[in-house]
Amino acid sequence: MQTGTAHLFIPGPTNVPADVQRAMIVPMQDHRAPDFGGLLDDVRKGLKPVFGTRTAEIALFPGSGTAAWEAAIANTLSPGDKVLIARHGQFSMLWAQMAQALGLRVEAIDVAWGAPSPVREIERRLGADKYDEIKAVFVTHNETATGVTSDVAGVRHALDTCFHDALLFVDGVSSIGSIPFEMDAWGVDLAIAGTQKGLMCPAGMGILAASPKAQEAMETSTMARSFLDLRAMLGAHEAGSFCFTPPAQLLHGLCAALARLQAEGLGNVFARHRRLAEGVRAGIAAMGLEIVAEHPSFASDTVTAIRTPRDVDAREVIEIARTRYNTQFGAGLGPLAGQAFRIGHLGDLNEGMCLTALGIAELSLKAAGARVELGAGLAAAQTVFAASAPAPAFAIAAE
Repeated sequence: MQTGTAHLFIPGPTNVPADVQRAMIVPMQDHRAPDFGGLLDDVRKGLKPVFGTRTAEIALFPGSGTAAWEAAIANTLSPGDKVLIARHGQFSMLWAQMAQALGLRVEAIDVAWGAPSPVREIERRLGADKYDEIKAVFVTHNETATGVTSDVAGVRHALDTCFHDALLFVDGVSSIGSIPFEMDAWGVDLAIAGTQKGLMCPAGMGILAASPKAQEAMETSTMARSFLDLRAMLGAHEAGSFCFTPPAQLLHGLCAALARLQAEGLGNVFARHRRLAEGVRAGIAAMGLEIVAEHPSFASDTVTAIRTPRDVDAREVIEIARTRYNTQFGAGLGPLAGQAFRIGHLGDLNEGMCLTALGIAELSLKAAGARVELGAGLAAAQTVFAASAPAPAFAIAAE
């Protein structure tokens, strides 16, 4: 029997704050009633600064980030279109597989798991595309499997340098709401998120933001869609509802989560994630371990993938943490299975929680046979946290 608090340190779903939980405890309501439109409008307006946009239209689809992936493709592209995508982790691989399954021609750039989307190679491919066959470039902003953040602004610069008109798709599922995302400034045409990570809600809704250029592309797309029809969903949103039954309780939770982000201030949210990530990375280095990200300059501020020593199975580390210490770490995915585990440090998180993650990681690694000095990681993280004072505490208004 487990006692005490269960610790969740995976990169999603993340911890749901108590006030967000309470906000979802409401009676069922009529999603066709006039008052429902106000809730929906508040959520869509509240998401805009989080996405860094004033011009995009935001649609909410019951489902997950994967549903929003598919909606982005199905509403703006046509079967046979060529798309360019870098495959450098599990989720960029899955996005490429989806594109192929939907009938697109995928021009893949395969790079090492631990590297970001290669801006220079993307620019080279775009420059060589003399007949503008490439209709879209896909970028996984934050590759959750490897703990790597890519340079979306750099990809936009590559498009502009080549005078290329391809749409820019960005998967921001594990970045939006946690690290800076500037949809308008970066010229992103379709941005994708889910409720279960930086937005601190349960899984259950995919979020898609479409730029004016993406909305124009909807007029010429010939791909089949029904449930994921973006034009129909945006029309329903403008009328104050959904095309079909929405997860109303989740909308109430999302409204409360957006209020938290607003109260803390997005700049403070981003600074907090940077500070916590730096502490976790310092702790991992002090344990004598390496992270999967090949260079600190593109290490993610929302998740750290940690390589275990060659003689230590990461799956055993994860199992020890789960069964002995009531703690969940993320598993290594794809070729990293058994070679790495992941600590998610995004959403509703603070220094004490990160110290807990590092302390339990030390215990679990040592029990699995790793030669780590207990307390070394904790001391290194504490040094980082002591040197970088957190932003002042913020208050959530009582309902």
